[in-house]
Amino acid sequence: MTNTEDRDGAKAPSEEEIEAGRLLFRKPWGFVTSVARLDQLPEEGLVEVAFAGRSNVGKSSLINALTGVKGLARTSNTPGRTQMLNYFGAPEAPLALVDMPGYGYAQAPKALVEAWTDLVYTYLQGRARLRRVFVLIDSRHGLKANDLEVLSLLDRAAVSYQLVLTKADKIKPGQLQRVMQDTAKAIAKRPAAYPEIIATSSEKGEGLAHLRAEIHKLTLM
Repeated sequence: MTNTEDRDGAKAPSEEEIEAGRLLFRKPWGFVTSVARLDQLPEEGLVEVAFAGRSNVGKSSLINALTGVKGLARTSNTPGRTQMLNYFGAPEAPLALVDMPGYGYAQAPKALVEAWTDLVYTYLQGRARLRRVFVLIDSRHGLKANDLEVLSLLDRAAVSYQLVLTKADKIKPGQLQRVMQDTAKAIAKRPAAYPEIIATSSEKGEGLAHLRAEIHKLTLM
């Protein structure tokens, strides 16, 4: 591993990019609003990045770790608890973070699942300031069938997305490398997939500086 690579082998950001990301997420982040219908969406102005993933993949924990605000995004052991688009922002930040409904839950009523899916897809298609969707994948399990369905939805919506592995501290480095390689191979020919994969651990802080730097770069686009 060289000084230009993270532990997972991905190209590491420069020191300047790391610092810019740190300063962006050092701001006092807070909850802005929850959106259950499209007419509740905030007026477009800020750059938006969204986070998607299977229920209990660690999405809320990652948002809390990125912002350094414990409990900002609510965590739960109950699949499907995040049922709306939840917006987070910070004073003078050119960015809004959007926590999307978790997918892959089995307990929610079918009609509710369909309503959430319609909301999310319409949001993805129509949000001009949405720069990227970060799709979270549990590094212990890799891509599952419902993950691939969501990637296909993002491809159809022509929305740039990037995969982020969570809970990277829970597996051995060799296993993580194999998951990275298998994941990269699975998305190689997907039209809307950003090729670089970031491995993270909300608990240990691994990969967070890299992800913050990547998000900061999106605010400059």
